[in-house]
Amino acid sequence: MKRKPALAVLFGGNSPEYSVSLQSAYAVLSNLDQERYHVLPLGITRQGRWFLYGGSYDQIAADTWAEDASRLTPVVVSPDPAVHGLLALFPHERRTIPLDAALPILHGGNGEDGTVQGLLQLAGIPVAGCGTLASALCMDKDRAHKLAQLAGVDVPRSRVLQAWEDPQLGVDFAQLVGYPLFVKPVNAGSSFGISQIHGEAELRPAIALALEYDTQVILEEAIPGFEVGCAVIGTQDLVVGEIDEIELSQGFFDFTEKYTLKTSAIHVPARVSPDTARRVKETAKVIYRALGCAGFARVDLFLTPEGRIVFNEVNTIPGFTEHSRFPGMMQAAGWTFPEILNAILGQVVAP
Repeated sequence: MKRKPALAVLFGGNSPEYSVSLQSAYAVLSNLDQERYHVLPLGITRQGRWFLYGGSYDQIAADTWAEDASRLTPVVVSPDPAVHGLLALFPHERRTIPLDAALPILHGGNGEDGTVQGLLQLAGIPVAGCGTLASALCMDKDRAHKLAQLAGVDVPRSRVLQAWEDPQLGVDFAQLVGYPLFVKPVNAGSSFGISQIHGEAELRPAIALALEYDTQVILEEAIPGFEVGCAVIGTQDLVVGEIDEIELSQGFFDFTEKYTLKTSAIHVPARVSPDTARRVKETAKVIYRALGCAGFARVDLFLTPEGRIVFNEVNTIPGFTEHSRFPGMMQAAGWTFPEILNAILGQVVAP
């Protein structure tokens, strides 16, 4: 019998988005073809400890996976590419666990920003998804916008402030472009630390909030219209799912709205003309390639009332729950959840 490739699925993480990762990983692990892959769930606690997890997937979703020590084996990634995998730290022995590939389902810092990808690359372990540089670039909202603009894509006007710079520089920028404005950490995900402000009195508190998540803040003009997204799979030949549309009744698509949809709705396919959908998809491909993305990513853009397409951000490890946008867009294009995962993994694991 042919040996099944050993696949590590990373979840959790020392990140504000730890809990989101658990829900995504639960859906991924539940939909992986166990006959096709030898799946090794690799959990990372909030404190950054790594464990090979041998318990029920339900405990991952419930965030009780790390409570039963009998189900946990401490592991580290060996930096020696000859090992090509993990060192398992059993009480009375050290054992190597070779890996054929790793699928990080980690959101935000210390997972989506290139750090884990660099570690796995150093170990010689193929990573499903974007590599070190693309992950870091896409997490950096300022540099991602600059590269997309060089590729001919419209981006919002913006101003970056370092933690040590005078917030008055932000006031000056706001007076130039006008309100409302978005104030964001340069490197963060899931809308953590983001504020939409409507006047100068809100600016300094918004900057202070963003600085709780990063040492740099970006101020962006608000783009009229609504947000659309593209699920992209591939490296050379790209497949794009149906685009989606976020309908907001108030505010912006913050963390609460992303995971509860209390006052918003997601329409997939988006309620736009076929020509507009085609232009959005082509723009997403340009951005994906300009930032060096590989494997899969979700590209988010704004569509203005005049039909202008403006870049927002790229999520290199988007949400992967059954109800998340990335699988939803691919499913609207006729893909099942297992087919989505097989297409992503097939780029790094031989069938």
